[in-house]
Amino acid sequence: MPTTSKSLSLKAGFLLTALTTTPAMAEIDELRFGVPPWPGVTVKSEVAAQLLETMGYETRQQDLAVSVILEGLSNNDLEVYLGGWYPVQTDMVEPLVADGKVEKVVSNISGANSGLVVPHYVYEAGVTTVAELAEHHDRFDGEIQGIEAGTGINEAILNAIDNDLAGLGDWQLRESSTSAMLAQAEQKMANEEWVTFVGWEPHWMNVSFDLAYLADSDEAGVASIESTVWTITPASLAEEAPEVHRFLSQYVIDIEDQNEWVHEYSYEERPAEEVASEWIGNNLDTVAEWLEGVETREGESAIEQVRAQFGS
Repeated sequence: MPTTSKSLSLKAGFLLTALTTTPAMAEIDELRFGVPPWPGVTVKSEVAAQLLETMGYETRQQDLAVSVILEGLSNNDLEVYLGGWYPVQTDMVEPLVADGKVEKVVSNISGANSGLVVPHYVYEAGVTTVAELAEHHDRFDGEIQGIEAGTGINEAILNAIDNDLAGLGDWQLRESSTSAMLAQAEQKMANEEWVTFVGWEPHWMNVSFDLAYLADSDEAGVASIESTVWTITPASLAEEAPEVHRFLSQYVIDIEDQNEWVHEYSYEERPAEEVASEWIGNNLDTVAEWLEGVETREGESAIEQVRAQFGS
């Protein structure tokens, strides 16, 4: 992600804070979230923040580039990052873990899939693998609809084309913005045309469209790409705020739930605060699992406080 002027100013603030404050405060009053501009992490952070506020903590969510977030966690200028996407961020995070600066607390999303997708009617017609795309070259006009240039999945597709993997040597990748790609795909699906494009979860496309993820072929690396999203905190958080750490260690989200969050926030354009509070009130059984054994700052049952605030 490009670094914005806002990110740079906040980064400078982080450095100033590191010079003027003492480390390892005895008690944490405010929990600061680093939030990259991704809808899934935005709503996921808002849900966590509302629960933590019910537990008696103040929260602040800061829109930052991933590199700045990781620096903030390393310097104890941020407490929570819910978007540690592996394998994409492996090389950025693992050195900080090895140095004892941050902790990977839990994989809050596991088994997320990404790669080439097709409409379900195309899948049912027999296109279930990447190699089977090539068998129907003309039905797809020999085109794969991609996202922004330079992204990992686009580079993988271009590599498959350049090396004629899975029969894609004579195909073309049409790079575009994510929104433009999805608009083009939606138009084609409305006419039941054959189309293949880049898909991933969690994302609202999995709620709005009837899609099927293709199986990879010839180790082309353009489908069946499994990802994990980690919760990352400063290494000191478990000692400084054990109840917060316990909650975060149990805050594991079903992909279907986050797909729905992203759909409501990004596709239906509802405020993240509204999406989060409504979902919490309607899913207190799931919230109870996240808050099992967790106490508020006053030593009371966290889930009972949440039920009192969000229950009907």
